[in-house]
Parts: sequence; C-alpha cells; structure tokens
Amino acid sequence: MNIGRNLGLFVALSALWGLSFPAISAGLETLPPLLFAAFRYDVGGTLLLTFLVVRSTDWRPKTREDGLAILIAGAFLIAGNSLLFVGQQTIPSGIASILYALVPILTTGFAAVFLPSEPLTGRRMVGVLIGLAGVGVIARPNPSNLLAAELVGIAFVIAAAGSVALGSVLLRTRTPTLDTAPMTAWAMLLGGLFLHAGSLAAGEPVASVRLSPTSIVAIVYLGVLASAVAYVIYFTLLDRFGPLEINLVSYVVPVFATIGGIFLLDEELTATMALGFTLIAGGFFVLKARVIAEEFGYSA
Repeated sequence: MNIGRNLGLFVALSALWGLSFPAISAGLETLPPLLFAAFRYDVGGTLLLTFLVVRSTDWRPKTREDGLAILIAGAFLIAGNSLLFVGQQTIPSGIASILYALVPILTTGFAAVFLPSEPLTGRRMVGVLIGLAGVGVIARPNPSNLLAAELVGIAFVIAAAGSVALGSVLLRTRTPTLDTAPMTAWAMLLGGLFLHAGSLAAGEPVASVRLSPTSIVAIVYLGVLASAVAYVIYFTLLDRFGPLEINLVSYVVPVFATIGGIFLLDEELTATMALGFTLIAGGFFVLKARVIAEEFGYSA
C-alpha cells in the first residue's frame, strides 16, 4: 500500500476521533453523560466484535490473562473514559480534545511507577512538566475559581485521560493471548455494562430519556465511525507503523476537534488554547525525542 493511502488512513483516523469531541458535546444536550457513553460503547463493541466474528478472527478470550486484560481495559480505558463525557458538559470540545492529548504524557508518569524498566529520567520529567504547564495555561486555576463549573469540567477530562493512561500501563503488566482488536471489542461491551450500572447508581433519569435526532446521530457517529470503524483503522496502522506514529494522532485530533467545534457548535479558538496545545505537544516531543531521533537515523 502506498504512502498516500497510509497518510489518508492516518488523517481519517484523526478526523474520526477529532470530530467525536463535538459529537459528544452535541449529544450531551439531551442525554445524561454516563448513559450516553454506555450507548456509544454498546454500539461500538457490538459492531467491532461482529466484524471480527465475520472475518473468522480468533475473537474468544481463552485464558485468565485474557480475562484480566479485558477487565482492565473495560474499567480504565472504557468506563474511565466516560469522565470525558462528564467533563464536556461544561467545557468546549476543543479544550477537551487538547487536554485529552495528555494521555501519552500521563502514560509516561504511570509507567515510571508501575514499570521498573521505564524510570522517570530527567528528560522524561521535563517533558511531563512541560505538558502539565500546558494544562495550567488552559485551566488558569486560582483560589477563587477552584469550584467553577469550567474548572471542574477540566478536572474530569484530565481524570479521563489519566484513567486511559493508567489502563494502558496496567495492560502492559498482563500477558493476554487475545489480539488487541477482539480485546478492545470485549472491553467496550464490558465497559458499557459498567457505565449502565454507573448511570443507574448516579441517578441519571434513564426512564425519562427521549432520543432526539441530534442524540441519535451522535450515538451512531460515536459508536459506528469513531469506535468500530476508527479502531479498525487504528489496528491497521498500528500493525504497519508501530506505536510512535500512532501516538502522533493525539496531536492531530485536537485540530479536527477544534475545527468541528467552530463550524458545528460555534465554539472559538483562543490564543490560550493554542498555547496550551503547543506546550502539551512540546512535552510529548521532549519525552519521545530519543525515539523520534532514532526513527530518522539520528542519536539524541
């Protein structure tokens, strides 16, 4: 497959995941956040698992390690990710997408704690601090606004990124026999069950929910395109290029999220958002400087 088609898949993945942020904001106008997230993963998990079964892929979990990996992914990568939906009730989709780009940076921090083979070196510490500085630029916390709705929303989005980062690290401590694609499908279905239970426990008005045309479109987009289709593209590119190039998608996603927010939701791009994104992306490149240099045949 030529480089143009690979680049096209990379841009398509960035767009699908980027536009999921304004889709979440749109759906939240009529749906409670946990139930909305549950619907997304119900649809996405069912479609992805069906796709794998039709392709005769080895989709059945067989070992205890498979079960543990699915549990970790379902709890942290799927159910924990629902905090993004909670946070987007009070902050624009563009800001949410920029903050969510912390995932690779937070992953480095958790890896230093849980993976002795990946200590937090001086370079990595600098990268983490630069990324966190980007969060500070966007949030601008002070004692008078610590409980402001927007700052609480920012905290929820960061917590969602932290949950995904922690889950990614914990998965690396397991040795499942199941491939990533079927594990993700099962994790979506399990995470969806967790979210339905959480929705009931939180007292969300499930019985009175009425699906509007906007919420239906949002669920279909998130479940079909941003989950099932996007993950097929993700696994295709992961097999071809490895994790470094795939990590870069985190820094193209906010571009599409911001553009989508501007044209679909009348959101604005501010200088503060641009500076925060630059710092977060800069932190990632400091963290990955050695790997990036090696990819291009240099030493760092």
